[in-house]
Amino acid sequence: MSCCDLSLNHFFLTDSNFITGDLSEQIKQVTKENHVRAENTELMLSFQRGQVTLQQYKLLLCSLYEIYQALEEEMDRNCNHPGVAPIYFPTELARLEAIEKDLEFFFGQDWREKIIVPAATKRYCHRLRQIGKENPEFLIAHAYTRYLGDLSGGQVLGRIAQKSMSLKSSEGLSFFAFPGVSSPNLFKQLYRSRMNSVELTEEERNGVLEEAIMAFEFNIQVFEDLQKMLGNIENKPQTCSTHSTSVKMLFKDGTLIKRTPLLRMVLAIFVALATVSMGIYAL
Repeated sequence: MSCCDLSLNHFFLTDSNFITGDLSEQIKQVTKENHVRAENTELMLSFQRGQVTLQQYKLLLCSLYEIYQALEEEMDRNCNHPGVAPIYFPTELARLEAIEKDLEFFFGQDWREKIIVPAATKRYCHRLRQIGKENPEFLIAHAYTRYLGDLSGGQVLGRIAQKSMSLKSSEGLSFFAFPGVSSPNLFKQLYRSRMNSVELTEEERNGVLEEAIMAFEFNIQVFEDLQKMLGNIENKPQTCSTHSTSVKMLFKDGTLIKRTPLLRMVLAIFVALATVSMGIYAL
């Protein structure tokens, strides 16, 4: 099922059993199933197990850059809209500058030339720009899903990432830091209070709830697409000394190189043969 097919009716939210409560609580209830699915994607499980790889994280950063660029540009453009103004906290929450700093750390000063994102990321960004023009109040759902999710797990995931990738310092992990937020719990209370104060018609509220479901689905699709992009190439070149030159062809300065379908097939066969010959499994 595509994101466009999602609706509240699909989740059995009819007039007779429609959930009640503040908007933040309603979003939490309607996205409960999606939240669980997002946490159980292979990429998120890697974080939870403390097994996130450098290539996983670098590809994730590329997609986060595109997503937050679209989100924050639309938030900035609609900052005076009655549905956006109450939850507009650029000083406390903006992620784009932090992500740019991380990308430069991992890819170098020419990191913009090395950005690679899957189709799911492009669909996500297209949707953000679409609602920014047509239904700015729907940005509530995406901002709430992304910002509060990142704020909630930021410190823990940052430590996991640092340990998993054997980073000696917090450089490259700026995305997880929120220096403008002294108390995440208190700030989240403030954010929910502001969000709940937004005046919405019944139609607009239902639209925001459906958009929240879509936001989770977009994120799930991004995670799944990123994992597909990685495929078998996370085998570390140094573990296969007899094939190191060929394996390094997959990367240039640590960056995943775009490949044609034929080349992807050839590389997949090569990695499979290398895996069998060396008696190791692809990560």
